[in-house]
Amino acid sequence: MSRVTILGAGSWGTALSSILQHRHAVTLWSRDADLARAIVAQRQNAHYLPGIDLGPSVAVQADLAAALAGAEAVVLAIPSAGMEDASRLAAPLIPRTALLVSASKGLTEEGGLRMSQVIGRALDDAWGIEGAARRVAVISGPNLAMEVAMGHPSATVAACGETDLAERSRALFMGPAFRVYSSDDVVGVELAGAMKNVIAIGCGVCEGRGYGDNTRAALMTRGLAEITRLGLALGAKQSTFLGLAGVGDLIATGGSKLSRNYRVGVGLGKGQALAEVLADIGQVAEGVPTTRAMWRLAGSMGAEMPITRSMYGLLFEGMAVDRAVEELMLRPPRAEG
Repeated sequence: MSRVTILGAGSWGTALSSILQHRHAVTLWSRDADLARAIVAQRQNAHYLPGIDLGPSVAVQADLAAALAGAEAVVLAIPSAGMEDASRLAAPLIPRTALLVSASKGLTEEGGLRMSQVIGRALDDAWGIEGAARRVAVISGPNLAMEVAMGHPSATVAACGETDLAERSRALFMGPAFRVYSSDDVVGVELAGAMKNVIAIGCGVCEGRGYGDNTRAALMTRGLAEITRLGLALGAKQSTFLGLAGVGDLIATGGSKLSRNYRVGVGLGKGQALAEVLADIGQVAEGVPTTRAMWRLAGSMGAEMPITRSMYGLLFEGMAVDRAVEELMLRPPRAEG
């Protein structure tokens, strides 16, 4: 049994607490003291993951120093928009021997940084060393939080450039209902987990607009080709996008009402404004800021990203759904690839 600290008491951080609690002593940290008190009182996170009980092996803290004291593994499940601030607060307090795992699927809007890079920069500054990012493992796959917490058989990928840390991360999360594969392709696993959310929004738009399975299948397939193209340009391996972190996660989030990104798309497809949709969901949908980051990365890398361009138009430029579809369907013909 290890002492595991999970930073971030949203749905995913809570789900990870629920599956780790049977084999480890877990501390779940919430920036929101009121939420921490509510979880302690109810023994579940009724706001983000209702109905999932947290047993006595899960402690809940709003004090960051207390949460990290003595931690043997630290899992950062912070939304991408808050990762930089949280990492800089946490870095000086993280034991240097702790296993570090990023469980966040997103990119920074400015610069398109992956979360392991954000965490690594904070560690570099706090510890006075360079290259700490290579010590940060990442976990990503077709992992809808509620299904994982309910014990539905699921699988994921733990990646790190250092093989022993990838294997330690795999061992940390592996359980009877949560199978973990290891990888050395940190770039690919992180990019796949972040970028598929943009395509998942598009799949939701198809649903909201009343289109059928043909449309969604075409969008998912061409979307996968698109994010793979950008991933390869950024140094990822093609095989990663054909595995759990890529096509697996896209299948899960591109058609599930449990997916916040899919639900964003459904609302847009029905004609709702983005602000209204996000207010209704009440949680972070990582695909929204990731769309902006992806479009900027595509420009800097010279990558052809027509679906990303259409999603950017829908989300940030007021483009009508019919116009976006027309632009995609009337592009010049080409060979598949």
